[in-house]
Amino acid sequence: MGLNPEQLRQHCEIIIHSRRIKNKIVVLCEGEGGIWNLERRPSPQSYGKMEQMPDANFYNACVPKWWNQYRPQFFNCGDRKDVLNTYFTLLELHNEDSTNSYLSPEKLFAIVDLDLQLQKIDNYIFSNTEEIFCNLYEKSEVNKQKASQHRIWVTGLIHKEAYFLIPELQSIFNNFPTTPIYKGSPLLLENVYISMVNEIEIDSDLKNNFKRAFNRINYCSELNFSGVDELCDSWKFNFHNNPDDLCKNKLVIALLTIKKAKDYWNQIQPSTDWTASTEVFREQLLLAIGRFYSDQSNDARYHISFLLETLYQFI
Repeated sequence: MGLNPEQLRQHCEIIIHSRRIKNKIVVLCEGEGGIWNLERRPSPQSYGKMEQMPDANFYNACVPKWWNQYRPQFFNCGDRKDVLNTYFTLLELHNEDSTNSYLSPEKLFAIVDLDLQLQKIDNYIFSNTEEIFCNLYEKSEVNKQKASQHRIWVTGLIHKEAYFLIPELQSIFNNFPTTPIYKGSPLLLENVYISMVNEIEIDSDLKNNFKRAFNRINYCSELNFSGVDELCDSWKFNFHNNPDDLCKNKLVIALLTIKKAKDYWNQIQPSTDWTASTEVFREQLLLAIGRFYSDQSNDARYHISFLLETLYQFI
């Protein structure tokens, strides 16, 4: 359930009147419940906690490590629609009364999940999230020439959680202070991918949006797109029979572009030697993943950190 009009306006007014955004880049992101999870009656002081919330905290950790001053300010805003509503409402409020606004409109950005369903967007250069995706990415990489033209981004993978499961992160999991566990065994990402592809056939959401999913990954000539079953079989055949890691990684990225990853991420638990809470385990793991991305900001394969690096020109 998203923000109602009154909540949305209060949410935006507190952001726009916050001195902490003065001359800063502001990035709006999805976050479960946003500010309304912090306290019943949000206040300007409560917004100081925003970057410690898991979603904003992850994006903040992905900022290139060399970026020390005037770092972006991240704000959780609820679901995808809430983020977009917040973006346009902030601009409206600033235009209504710019003298009492700390917002720099040219420094306002938003990032939302791609998802399988498209989200319509009014009064923007692209009419929906799928159009943004098609313009912003090319063959699973950020289009370097077009990145700086966007103010609203969509993730290149289906959800933010998909970025927690890319193959290059296996070493992060292997070296984490406690062993992450998936289905009773130490986390091996290949096992997660096999679970995901095996469950494509029972994924009604994917079946209902198969044409859109196909269009996103049709650069993968190894795959058979004549139907859901054929896609699964061709993916598994190529993954198991091709020794080339680059080819396997390409297949994984294609999978993470169309198959929702959140449920699989949530199945990853700490081992029994972990003495803190599961929430702390996930927070620490996300920070480690964010630090990985913060070192990859000049590589268009790593969408979030590359997009964040493009913001530096707007300081």
